[in-house]
Amino acid sequence: MIARRRGIARSAVRLAAGTAVVAGTAGVVRHHQDQRYAQQDAQQQAAADAQYAAQEQNAQMAQMQQQVAQQQQQIAQMQAQQAAAQPAAPAPQAAPAAASSDLNSQLMQLAQLHNAGVLTDEEFAQAKAKLLAGG
Repeated sequence: MIARRRGIARSAVRLAAGTAVVAGTAGVVRHHQDQRYAQQDAQQQAAADAQYAAQEQNAQMAQMQQQVAQQQQQIAQMQAQQAAAQPAAPAPQAAPAAASSDLNSQLMQLAQLHNAGVLTDEEFAQAKAKLLAGG
């Protein structure tokens, strides 16, 4: 009977050892699957992040292009106003008081164009000198 118990005990130990091996193998397989899923998730997240960044960059570029177009339109309008404000032929000189008033208005107009950024500092200085010289 003792021999029989030893056989049962050995069978139980073998069964327990086999179960442990199967459980250990299953745990390793599960661990590898979890790692693979985590890696796939990380790749998908990286792709989504890259796509989002590209969309943000495209939106910023579109906004900048729109701003540039608006600025160009404003410059064109200012240049048209400047061209319309310049007389085609010089008017005959009237009384000195009128000439002084006209000079002031021209200087004011030059200052406005300069402040608006239509004229550079050099262009403003040249035009101002020309007006003050009487030409």
